Amino acid sequence: LKSNVIKLWIKSELQKEQKQWQHIHIHLCSDDELLHINQTYLKHTYYTDIITFDYSESNLISGELFISNDRVIENAIHHNIEASQEYARVIIHGILHLCGYTDNTTQLQLQMRKRENSALKRLNKSYI
Repeated sequence: LKSNVIKLWIKSELQKEQKQWQHIHIHLCSDDELLHINQTYLKHTYYTDIITFDYSESNLISGELFISNDRVIENAIHHNIEASQEYARVIIHGILHLCGYTDNTTQLQLQMRKRENSALKRLNKSYI
């Protein structure tokens, strides 16, 4: 997926949340780099596919998404999908965190996954 397509899609999804893009930086890194960030800043000792740092104020969305290339590729293979689809899923997951969604309970995880899926359907329908 091209970065301009991703940017248009994110802006469209932010509008649905009544939010506005201010600054969003996406960093791609290795499993080990993301593990180091996870240990250093969140005191977690496990691998993950994304870590989101939220700098948003009110409806102006700002933040950094750190994405593990290794994890995304492994997850894509595991789920038998294109890597680009898994990158899109991880990106929208981080964007939803910036919009205030959380996933620290089963109910909230289901709600977030439903919102991710609707965003991915729009991406596939409108931009691909």
